[in-house]
Amino acid sequence: MRPESLFPLFSDINALPGIGPRLKTLVERVAGPRIVDLIWTLPTGLIDRRYSPKIADAASGKIATITVMIDSHEVPGTPKRPYRVICSDDSGSMTLAFFNARKAWLEAAYPIGQQRVVSGRVEEFQGRRQITHPDFVATPEEAESLRTVQPVYPLTEGLTQHAMKQAIDASLDRTVDLPEWVDQTLVSQRRWPSWRAALQLAHRPQGPSDLTSESLARSRLAYDELLATQLALLLVRERQRRIKGRSLAGSGELQQRILDSLPFSLTDGQRTALREINADMHAPTRMTRMLQGDVGSGKTVVALLAMATAAEVGGQAALMAPTELLAQQHFETIRRFAEVAGLRVELLTSRKRGSGRKALKAAIEGGDVSIIVGTHALFSEDVVFRDLALVIIDEQHRFGVQQRLALASKGDGVDTLTMTATPIPRTMMLAAYGDIETSKLIDKPVGRKPVDTRAMPMDRLYSVVASVKRRIANGSQVFWICPLINDSDALDLTAATKRHAWLQQEFGSKVALVHGKMKAVEKDAAMQRFINNDAAILVATTIVEVGVDVPNASIMIVEHAERFGLAQLHQLRGRIGRGTRKSFCFLLYDAPLGEMARARIDVLRKTSDGFEIADEDLRLREYGEVLGTQQSGMPAFKLARFPEHSDLLEIARSDARVALDRDPDLLSDRGEALRRLLYLFEREEGVRMILSG
Repeated sequence: MRPESLFPLFSDINALPGIGPRLKTLVERVAGPRIVDLIWTLPTGLIDRRYSPKIADAASGKIATITVMIDSHEVPGTPKRPYRVICSDDSGSMTLAFFNARKAWLEAAYPIGQQRVVSGRVEEFQGRRQITHPDFVATPEEAESLRTVQPVYPLTEGLTQHAMKQAIDASLDRTVDLPEWVDQTLVSQRRWPSWRAALQLAHRPQGPSDLTSESLARSRLAYDELLATQLALLLVRERQRRIKGRSLAGSGELQQRILDSLPFSLTDGQRTALREINADMHAPTRMTRMLQGDVGSGKTVVALLAMATAAEVGGQAALMAPTELLAQQHFETIRRFAEVAGLRVELLTSRKRGSGRKALKAAIEGGDVSIIVGTHALFSEDVVFRDLALVIIDEQHRFGVQQRLALASKGDGVDTLTMTATPIPRTMMLAAYGDIETSKLIDKPVGRKPVDTRAMPMDRLYSVVASVKRRIANGSQVFWICPLINDSDALDLTAATKRHAWLQQEFGSKVALVHGKMKAVEKDAAMQRFINNDAAILVATTIVEVGVDVPNASIMIVEHAERFGLAQLHQLRGRIGRGTRKSFCFLLYDAPLGEMARARIDVLRKTSDGFEIADEDLRLREYGEVLGTQQSGMPAFKLARFPEHSDLLEIARSDARVALDRDPDLLSDRGEALRRLLYLFEREEGVRMILSG
């Protein structure tokens, strides 16, 4: 149960004064539905209104708070002209300009013959100082309330800074002092304020340094969040060790049969990963391991060999993929080699219906199928396994927590192997997963050719098309990627379909189209045309980012490459270079390139090492951006920033371990405080997330 002292923070924001239905919708859009979401929404900037010059001394372009006498009002002759309030002090005069203003309100707010304090950005207009639409107006008695540093919060259309600040101030009033959960020695060393004091300071910055991740207030709050996460992860690891598993120790005969049938030798990385996975499966505890492999590093073969071990001891293995296309490709690859070892492999997707699905379900339940490859259909309640021993989840971040749990719960003491083609930097691994066992496939398969990566502006599009024509004439195939624009599927769809139509004018029926709004049958048909080389160009959105294997494709064109993340561009580039042809990746961008976009593209041109690219992606962008804000099962960090808080992550990891070693059940005074911390950052839910792999 959540401690009673935290109840007010987890109330709905409409419990705050002044938050009606309309304002609730706007605030919720920016921060979230609860008061605790508001207190975690820290300022992104500040406005310093302490600058209080005379009119003559007010610097153009600066925000100033000036005491003036209201001299006169000038009502505009036409609606397009501004309403002007003329004011002065003993150094000169200035104009306050208002467009589409209400005359009665202005006359009341700026009464002639009285002093007022106005605050806003000063500008020069026709040789006179002017403030257009002052941010604030007050009486001289209220002046001090204006001459402050005001935080700037993220907004949405219709939401003002004033309303957002009022909501956050009201939220801060709901906080109470809580028992200290951070080790006192660390608090003293870092000169950190208490949790509540840190919140107050973070929301009331007095200068630019208070907005940095290294400020005392923000680093304290980041540490609190990291400590909560690391504590939850360690509690999960302890629970994992207590859950009964099973030893899947065979003779290795089936693995060897498959290895003997492969037309290639395993890389050093594959052999190491296989040894680590075999050791986990042989142990009497449940395996929870992640297999990280760069694009095209051979994860599927390692997964197949692990599944052969499960089958050898009489168990079944299930491999779940996020899309039917990827599941189909896994199925075809796995079946080709598994049948040599006498293993029956079947594919189960939502498209398998009627008597065929019924017969397949019966075969799975009867134990006649050793390896089942599928999509979300695998965790349907009507799919029953005779003895599910191993679950492999490909691109695990694309599945929800409950979906992953549902599949693992279909067996007893099931081993779990998750796979990702997105290399994750060590800092992010530690932050999101703790010390989860990880195997990495770094080296590329023998014969994999490097991709020649080139960046050029969009106005070179016609020269790219000319190059494509020459290469298609020589038998090459082309991926042509259109971006996801402003997170809008509609715009994304328009971009892809328009480019498809445009390319058809140049290449006729050689152009196929794939996007997320197409029906599954249409998508598969278009992809199959490309795989069979019936289409030379595949125009697509990022739907082809993961899992599409077309060895003959040797050209990747990415339009508006500056709109893609570094890791995503690397994934896209990984679709080519899988055959014998020299491969080219053209990154087309809108000139001029911003500093961040140029840095990303330069990294891609210099290296093809996915782990190096992931580290650079983390350096160039926020943690949440690298993982993706919708990555299911990942803890969402609201306060911690990487790499800025990497040192705090290491300290939090160590501190959490010491705390649990001394007080495993968190029953001491500090243990009780740490429990409160877990609830404050909602890491009791994080425990279930990590358990799902």
